[in-house]
Amino acid sequence: MFRDFFLGFVRIHILYHATEEPIFGVGIMEELARHGYQLSAGTLYPILHGLEKKGYLCSHEQVVNGKVRKYYDATPEGKAALKEAKDKIKELVDEVV
Repeated sequence: MFRDFFLGFVRIHILYHATEEPIFGVGIMEELARHGYQLSAGTLYPILHGLEKKGYLCSHEQVVNGKVRKYYDATPEGKAALKEAKDKIKELVDEVV
């Protein structure tokens, strides 16, 4: 059950960071690790792809140091979902904490 909760938190973190600036896999993995989430690429990339498939993220490729890197940005739908999640999080924290 905790895994399900944490993966929800991870999705919110990803959306948040993708609204601030374009993100990429290894970079967001490192950022999530700073918050205590140790994710493998096999967990992270399906989350990114799922958020993109649902329309919350869009991607573009860019060559960095001779390698193609895929960047993700939040879409308007992703920004709206994050806003709604923030409202729910505030409500939950007020109730639980």
